[in-house]
Amino acid sequence: MRRLAILLAAPILALMLTAAEPPAAPDRPLADASQEARAQALFKEVRCVVCQHEAIADSPAGVAGDMRRLIREEIAAGASDQAVRDDLVRRFGDYVLFTPPVRAGTWLLWFGPFALLLLAVAVLALRARRRPVEAVLLTPEEERRLDEVLRNEKLRRDPDATSPHDGR
Repeated sequence: MRRLAILLAAPILALMLTAAEPPAAPDRPLADASQEARAQALFKEVRCVVCQHEAIADSPAGVAGDMRRLIREEIAAGASDQAVRDDLVRRFGDYVLFTPPVRAGTWLLWFGPFALLLLAVAVLALRARRRPVEAVLLTPEEERRLDEVLRNEKLRRDPDATSPHDGR
């Protein structure tokens, strides 16, 4: 019974594994050349939400095709480039733009690298300013006293210290 279930499930599983996203509908350029040029420029600024490293101009993903269609529709309806960007950010978040806007939520993204650089420079400057402590020389009186102690006192052998030549 178990083998029969596996034999029946295998073709279904194989179909699921080989299933791919359907190809995007072919792009239909705008009739007005200036509007199409604006759309093409926006395509290069917008990140594909599936590929994430490609602009929608270069992405073969179906979602990228839908985003291109949406941009063209908005431009044809008379929306400005900024209005199109704002709509995309509203739908997909700041990440959809290759250069996200500067606002409170993106300060770390914009200014974080500079803050880390300033911190590193400050740490290096502080370390460079720190000078090694120089040894203080003994006064002539201290040197005389040390010589006296060393001459008068016999060096005692440390009972815990051993030497390979002790014969132990």
